[in-house]
Amino acid sequence: QVQLVESGGGLVQAGGSLSLSCVVSGTIFSTKSMGWHRQAPGKEREWVASITSAGTRRYVDSVKGRFTISRDNDKNTVYLQMDSLKPEDTGVYYCNQGQDTWWYKPSGYWGQGTQVTVSS
Repeated sequence: QVQLVESGGGLVQAGGSLSLSCVVSGTIFSTKSMGWHRQAPGKEREWVASITSAGTRRYVDSVKGRFTISRDNDKNTVYLQMDSLKPEDTGVYYCNQGQDTWWYKPSGYWGQGTQVTVSS
């Protein structure tokens, strides 16, 4: 059974940083692409960043240059380093195990989410 557990959210002032982690179990982690998504109040969940098994990274335009996705296959963990945070980054952040190895397409496997709140 695939399980994803996010951590690292919190309250931070604009311009600050947070680092999110997502530990994955029940899967061959190194063969899976991984992604981070977020959902702001009253809005649909949106894709934020993804990383393939080969380490190819992609970002939504609004976070390019501020967020960094990475992975540690020995720890079955994917990270999201968020710098220069803005109030519009506020939301619940979810990690997702992708369907494929060489490109990212979200699957039905989601974590429970971690709240990120950026105050102005």
